Amino acid sequence: MTKHESFKRRIRARMAKTGERYGAARRVLIDQSTDSTADRLPSEVAVRQRAAEPEMSDEAVRAATGRAWDEWCDLIDAWPGRSEGHAAIAGYLESEHAVDGWWAQTVTVGYERITGRRLPHQSPDGTFNVNRSRTVSVDGGALRSWLLEDDDRADLLPGLATELRSRPTSKGIRIAIGSGVALISIGEASGGRTKVTVQHQRLASPSEVEDWQGYWSEWLSALDEG
Repeated sequence: MTKHESFKRRIRARMAKTGERYGAARRVLIDQSTDSTADRLPSEVAVRQRAAEPEMSDEAVRAATGRAWDEWCDLIDAWPGRSEGHAAIAGYLESEHAVDGWWAQTVTVGYERITGRRLPHQSPDGTFNVNRSRTVSVDGGALRSWLLEDDDRADLLPGLATELRSRPTSKGIRIAIGSGVALISIGEASGGRTKVTVQHQRLASPSEVEDWQGYWSEWLSALDEG
């Protein structure tokens, strides 16, 4: 059983015992974990139970920042200002530990995922994102034109209500779709092919992430098949 599955099992056990909803039980366990480690030295802290795995490996984050994930988590847990949120933590890493901007953001996101403050694909504002890309055999100019025109866009995205949210001259095309907004970028690729990248932002829940991951993968495949 993975650490993530173990943590979810603890949440369900607490829900059964207290009658709390999932989110409330999860927050209590996160707070208990934080309180138990915040005032202890890293060498005294037991193996950390991770709510979710960070995107970067321990080796990669140590090579770039000088610390592995558990070390960063212990350090941030010991900082009283961590409750002020994502921006405060990233700023603390930059100002007090000389971590450059990109890595400060990466370490903060990893910390939030490990401690359960941020779910996979979740943004600081609490919404969720999906990213998909593929190099396809479609003319980029034609695809852009289709996405900008209401009738053509309806043919490309059948059965879905959409609304153009960007200017025709914008580099990326923003389209309101579902509960979020999809940013579709179109670029040239080798061999006369076209690279299409979809960033579907502001989704309301993790369940929507799974649904839209499948949808955009199939959509890009269909584009490539012509």
